[in-house]
Amino acid sequence: MQQHNFPSGKPETDIKKPALGADAIAGFIVFLLALPLSLGIAKASDFPPMMGVFTAIIGGMLVSFFAGSQLSIKGPAAGLIVIVLGAVNDYGGGEQGWRLALGTIFIAGLIQVIFGLMRLGRLVDFFPLSSIHGMLAAIGMIIIIKQLPVLLNSDPGIIKGKSIPGLLLSIPDQIAGMDPRAALVGIISLAIMLSWNGLTSKTILRKIPAPLLVLLVAVPMQLLLDFERTTNGNSLLRIGSLLDDFGWKADFSGINRPFTFIRYVLMFAIVGSIESLLTVKATDLLDPLKRKSRNSKDLIAIGIGNMVSSAFGGLPMISEVARSSANVNNGGLTVRANFFHGLFLLFFVVLALPFIQLIPNTALAAMLISVGIKLAHPREFIYILKIGKDQLAIFLTTIFLTLFQDLLVGISAGILLKIIFHVMNGAPLKSLFSVVASVSFNKKDYLLEVEEVAAFTNFLGIKSRLKAIPPGMNVTIDFSKSVFVDHSVQDNIDSFCKDYSSRGGSVRIIGLENHKAISSHPLATRVRSHK
Repeated sequence: MQQHNFPSGKPETDIKKPALGADAIAGFIVFLLALPLSLGIAKASDFPPMMGVFTAIIGGMLVSFFAGSQLSIKGPAAGLIVIVLGAVNDYGGGEQGWRLALGTIFIAGLIQVIFGLMRLGRLVDFFPLSSIHGMLAAIGMIIIIKQLPVLLNSDPGIIKGKSIPGLLLSIPDQIAGMDPRAALVGIISLAIMLSWNGLTSKTILRKIPAPLLVLLVAVPMQLLLDFERTTNGNSLLRIGSLLDDFGWKADFSGINRPFTFIRYVLMFAIVGSIESLLTVKATDLLDPLKRKSRNSKDLIAIGIGNMVSSAFGGLPMISEVARSSANVNNGGLTVRANFFHGLFLLFFVVLALPFIQLIPNTALAAMLISVGIKLAHPREFIYILKIGKDQLAIFLTTIFLTLFQDLLVGISAGILLKIIFHVMNGAPLKSLFSVVASVSFNKKDYLLEVEEVAAFTNFLGIKSRLKAIPPGMNVTIDFSKSVFVDHSVQDNIDSFCKDYSSRGGSVRIIGLENHKAISSHPLATRVRSHK
């Protein structure tokens, strides 16, 4: 039996109304983080670099008025680079590819609005966690592979037209053809990105975002090394004015290529929504006021932002995890921090455009590679293995097919493999998609009994019953009649326990005594023994 009793969180009414200044300060710090990352994400996506900043401005100044999350920061994300770049290339590349990709993003944004209106924000809980982790790890690997030649400032001809396996095989040629001056700046920038937080974790210097420090080092270095005259034309960031040629950019004629169009609409809508909702979920856990975001409303806001952004040339946006975390850690308390981050970006690109064009591309590549390393870090593989070999198989399958096919194939294969494992563990196929559960209560005692199967495929039914529980109850969740309880359900139940208990209730889990865990991990899948 597991017992979860957490101390009650401080009620929102006990906390003073947040000052405007706190959100402004947090928004400013997030702006320092967002500026170089937005430029780098756009460039890596084969979009005009300024469009990355434009996307973040829209995500801050417009989406804040519709958002269902108080603390998440909206903007372009490294996790969507793979899809955006794929869309641009599959539509023919160059300006044509960019404009057709914009039309696809616009329709995906419209679908996200429809998802939100249909209250489908809860569907993020349908996807198995091991498959989501695999998708993110694969995205991280692709970012690293594609940004390595930029970090080294290698001859673009070496990598032109190469697939992921081709890029891997060409690494020796990339190293042989690198620009030593530009590569030095890139390698130093990468070292700063990977080591800064660890070096400053216990000092006031931790308030300085690593990307800002990279700019403070990389820009003077490139000026000292005279990149303008001593390196090739790819070493410095080249962007236009935000207001130059401003107007409608999206082209919807990509619908004439139905397979390509539908595939990318689905990837933008599904993967973007999953990443965004996961960030909102994670950010809620950090909220000092213990507020719960309205997922479907936030999905509508993201969809609106994507429609407006893509119409005028911008990237797809999500609630971005690194910037959202920085917002919370630096005192942001309301959605105004997101607005301020967009406002500061707008002021900067209007008043300090010449400075942006001093940024070396190798420094931006270093920032993106550091994001890729975090997504695909070896500890992710170790963590998944500890949960169970079945989870590792799902994780690796998702990675492999994402790398060598695409994201939709990868995550779909992960879902299918997990369903196969569940059937092999004795789950009736019909029970995987419908929950059998009974509810009873007596005064402050609330009992939820889950029968047959508790799996990611039917967790939404379990979640709806959990959401209906009034606050302050003594809740018991009984799995004694379940054939098995999978890892995704246990992870979500664990999050529910922490959240519900922090608001004054108590939760205990019973009925797992006769279930065998498939690994030593506390949240490993548990299968009922047949004794």
